[in-house]
Amino acid sequence: MSNKIPLAGVIGSPIAHSRSPDLHGFWLKRYGIKGHYVHLDVAQSDLVEVLRTMPKMGFVGANVTIPHKESVLALADSVTDRAALIGAANTLIFRADGKIHADNTDGYGFVENLRANADWDPKAGPAAIFGAGGAARAVIASLVDVGVTEIRLSNRTRLRSNALKAEFGSKVTVFEWVHAGSMLEGAMTVVNTTSLGMVGKPEFKVPLDALSPKAVVTDLVYTPLRTAFLENAAKNGCQTVDGLGMLLHQAAPGFERWFGVRPEVDDETRQVLLSE
Repeated sequence: MSNKIPLAGVIGSPIAHSRSPDLHGFWLKRYGIKGHYVHLDVAQSDLVEVLRTMPKMGFVGANVTIPHKESVLALADSVTDRAALIGAANTLIFRADGKIHADNTDGYGFVENLRANADWDPKAGPAAIFGAGGAARAVIASLVDVGVTEIRLSNRTRLRSNALKAEFGSKVTVFEWVHAGSMLEGAMTVVNTTSLGMVGKPEFKVPLDALSPKAVVTDLVYTPLRTAFLENAAKNGCQTVDGLGMLLHQAAPGFERWFGVRPEVDDETRQVLLSE
């Protein structure tokens, strides 16, 4: 067995804002693991060289964020089916021979967050999704995987919604943004994947009148933790789930692969990211 202290980190640019080192640092300490997890600000022009060098420096893997989540797919030696389907990777594993394995755990984190924090049955009825960016792609892929048969999608730019429909097929129905509220009729899973409602961003203004009180509603935004979108859904009687849990759950598979322990996502873990 190697005596090297395992290293991991989060690659992006800019990256200083990322709370991932706080989260992984907490888990390393909790489980008594000698290892380190650091911020890695990497320019696009340096990405190839950095990825090829990291395994030689003792890195066992990395998380990847903006603007590199798509680029790393082309640089990886192997890619999981879910990362290929989503068209982006957020988790890299560096094998002992230096080869790079790319995965995407965003959809896993999304599903686990709902399972852990709501009485959620994905097969109870249609899902309605606001937004058609990379996060929406991961959400759609994961919902299809767990058996949702009808996905309603609306985005401010229809072109992006149409692109996702072309990719995921007949399970996806596109609604015009001006009629987005109507896709909530009978929807049992409702998801905001847009940045609307985030601190410093425009408000989420789509009317939620058609929401069923039986729906489970989640917002991928977690600053603020309780968005107006979630507050309005709660007033409708819906179960609501904030976006912080997705961030926590998507991190767990990578930590396990790099450091050999499956970390528990609990209230103490949440407090680590809520403490500042």
